[in-house]
Amino acid sequence: MEQFVQQLINGLSLGTIYALIALGYTMVYGILRLINFAHGDVYMVGAFFGYYVARFISTQLGYVPSMLNFFLVLAASMAGCAILGFVIERGAYRPLRRAPRLNALITAIGISLLLENLGQLVFGADPKDFPNLIPRTTLSIGVLTVSNIQLIVVATAIVLTLGLEFIVHRTKMGTAMRAVSFSGDAAGLMGININRVISFTFVLGSALAAAAGILVGLYNPKIDPLMGIMPGLKAFVAAVLGGIGNIPGAILGGLIMGTAETFTVGYLSSTYRDAITFVILVAVLLFRPTGLLGTPARSKF
Repeated sequence: MEQFVQQLINGLSLGTIYALIALGYTMVYGILRLINFAHGDVYMVGAFFGYYVARFISTQLGYVPSMLNFFLVLAASMAGCAILGFVIERGAYRPLRRAPRLNALITAIGISLLLENLGQLVFGADPKDFPNLIPRTTLSIGVLTVSNIQLIVVATAIVLTLGLEFIVHRTKMGTAMRAVSFSGDAAGLMGININRVISFTFVLGSALAAAAGILVGLYNPKIDPLMGIMPGLKAFVAAVLGGIGNIPGAILGGLIMGTAETFTVGYLSSTYRDAITFVILVAVLLFRPTGLLGTPARSKF
């Protein structure tokens, strides 16, 4: 029983990271009906933004690990990736807005490969140790062990998710996002600036991916230019599992993916930790193609 609870704790902390990445997939799909396969590589860029910002703070300003440094690095990385998301949407996807969907899909794969290869060229192909932003401690409750990093990862993901929920359901831009997800043409006729809404969606999703990159740097402090490939695929499966285009579904799917992975490692073998992703994907496509919270009709935010 103790091992079960320990694996559940580990799975939930990992699942919140997948959920943050999956939110970007599901928001873009809800607006554009586009699978943005470059999203996992934006997550990678976010981790490297954090790496270099932390190094700059360390060498130029000097610091000891603290929550303040964590928040500074997190904010800088999210801002950097928000700009990157805007540039990708404006330069790569907007010109193809009226083109066949296959064109945009191929472009997304091309952007993904471009970011991966540019990452190896600019950042170097060798893995890097992510800076220690927060002093690491552990809390023991009986035979269970919870690190402060796990608590910070979960708490940060919850705060960001609540912030997203507020934006989507309590702001004018969020109302516009939900309108465009229902019908872009009708929203345009009502005076909504479709281009602005789509750009904002990419900015928001990219910022959340950057946050996931920083949290992964804390959780597993090894980053490299290809680190976005497998987590990106897992987050995509999480979005499909929950019902792509559905924000609560992306969160639920991410949590399920994280717990499934940790239970696979804990009870079977680490060899199968990636295979379980594709087993879940096949099962969803066979038995519940619309996802756990999805519906055959167009999903609304």
